[in-house]
Amino acid sequence: MKKKFIFIGVILITFIAAIFLLISGKSSTPVKTGHYQKPFKEAKIMYEKAGKLAKEGKLLEARKVYKKLLSEYPESNLVKNSRKELDKINIEILFSARLAENSVFYEVKPGDTLTKIAGNFGTTVELIMRSNNLKNTIIRPGMRLKISKAKYGILVDKSQNILMLKSDNEILKTYKVSTGENNSTPTGTYSIKNKLVNPTWYKPGAVVPPESPENILGSRWMGLTIDDYGIHGTTDESTIGRQVTAGCIRMRNKDVEELYSIIPVGTKITIID
Repeated sequence: MKKKFIFIGVILITFIAAIFLLISGKSSTPVKTGHYQKPFKEAKIMYEKAGKLAKEGKLLEARKVYKKLLSEYPESNLVKNSRKELDKINIEILFSARLAENSVFYEVKPGDTLTKIAGNFGTTVELIMRSNNLKNTIIRPGMRLKISKAKYGILVDKSQNILMLKSDNEILKTYKVSTGENNSTPTGTYSIKNKLVNPTWYKPGAVVPPESPENILGSRWMGLTIDDYGIHGTTDESTIGRQVTAGCIRMRNKDVEELYSIIPVGTKITIID
């Protein structure tokens, strides 16, 4: 009798183990295909669609697809490239006559100047000129100009040495930068208080003119509302991406010139560790 119970027990244990393995095997398959392979396949389809739209010049449509990919598939291996392509499209749209959701067409009135229009809309003369392919600042009544009405902001992440330009709280473009040696760039929220083209470098004991190869400020300067700190260009682009400055935020000259043309004085900048 005892042997009979043991035999039945072994059969029950074997049966339960078989059922468990069967259930485990079935449940593992959907997790692999449903949560990984299928989304990544869909992300690739979206990435290719966005690229095709961009090549056809349909930038607004391409931007929409890239944004959807980044939102729905943040774990995809296409995120880095999608972000890079989206950055390029964002800037191309901004610097073109295409009307986007954060811009308007404005008809020039008698007495208007680019400086006056820029001040009224909280933008820059440089951005108005680039967006409308203007060769000089001369404008006439009746002209229709594309004007950005977005509110721009800057976030600098010292841990990654990146600067994110935001338009109405959405990332417009991410730039690689250099920050202060030994983490010396101050954290906090400040504003852009002044902007200079080809700045003179006032270093201790010397005044270095813009044309000097020893002027480390590069082609642009944007001073912060904290004395002696700012965003500027460089004479040595090999240093970008590292903590090597005396505390300022250093950018490639082409990048700092682009940023300079977009953001007005008063733009908020937040710096975090």
